[in-house]
Amino acid sequence: MKTKERILSKALELFNEKGYNNITTRHIATDLDISAGNLHYHFKHSEDIIKILFSELILKMDVLLNDLQKIENKTLEDLYHFTFSTYEVFYSFRFIFMNFFDILKKIPSIESQYESINISRKGEFQAIFKGFQKNNIFREDVPDFILKSLTTQIFIIADNWIIHNSLAFKMDKDEAVKHYALIQMNLFYPLLTGEQQKIYELNYVK
Repeated sequence: MKTKERILSKALELFNEKGYNNITTRHIATDLDISAGNLHYHFKHSEDIIKILFSELILKMDVLLNDLQKIENKTLEDLYHFTFSTYEVFYSFRFIFMNFFDILKKIPSIESQYESINISRKGEFQAIFKGFQKNNIFREDVPDFILKSLTTQIFIIADNWIIHNSLAFKMDKDEAVKHYALIQMNLFYPLLTGEQQKIYELNYVK
């Protein structure tokens, strides 16, 4: 593994363990047993590391979303797999969500990127939901304002579940990912056709 990749990997590990505000480039260099000068050759500031890690998070989400969009006849299982995989990815970058407000305010470029992503994701999710209606997964009579609200509800849960878990349950990764993925899936239940609700109850209601 190249030095730059090692720095990013170690930074992600330390940020996740101890929090963004508690880790400096010097901490990362010390943990890697390299000089601060060597680290600064690749990254002048910790903010530069954060920018790349945030981009990696977005890239992983792009892959998951593209994979879902490629499926012509999507099923509930496809939706669950996407949701579960999303929460696994988010947990791998959990420091971002634990320190979201501080990061967005300290690094304006990430705040702008996040705003842009929100806009594009809303359109992509709306297209996916319309596809579920077309394939008789979602009811045809679900109003557009409900589908638009659904996208916002998903963002609220996805952006905040890690903090909620740390305060309310303190579940480990596997348990937390499964628990919150199902909470998000429950948002879809009222929108399902009667047949799909039966499938949902059989497979996802514990």
